Amino acid sequence: MSSNTNSNEPSKLTGQFHSAKGTVVEAIGNTTGATSWTQSGQQEHAAGEAEVKAAQAKGYVEGTSDRIEGKYDSVVGAVTGDKTQQASGYVANLSYSLLTFDLHVLYSNAQHDKGVAQQEVNKNFS
Repeated sequence: MSSNTNSNEPSKLTGQFHSAKGTVVEAIGNTTGATSWTQSGQQEHAAGEAEVKAAQAKGYVEGTSDRIEGKYDSVVGAVTGDKTQQASGYVANLSYSLLTFDLHVLYSNAQHDKGVAQQEVNKNFS
């Protein structure tokens, strides 16, 4: 899977940051009655959520491509008797599975932390 080195590409982390920040700004706007803050927060939250979804879609496409390439190497290696190519395909599929699991755990933890932060904001402004 390729790394995200282009700042114009969607990023789950950046999207989650903007989503959480937008939620906080919106809460401040709601608490203080500042509609411009409320609207700004809603817009930033929506943009952050959209970036998260775009990053997920991009990751899914890249992962699918990597898995297909790994499966191809595994099958071609098995058919031709090339154990190195077969093992390479197997490792590519295994690496993708482990990476997907790790990313899922990280995303779940980030969602949890976002929820805790929102509860703290709500508790402090109630």
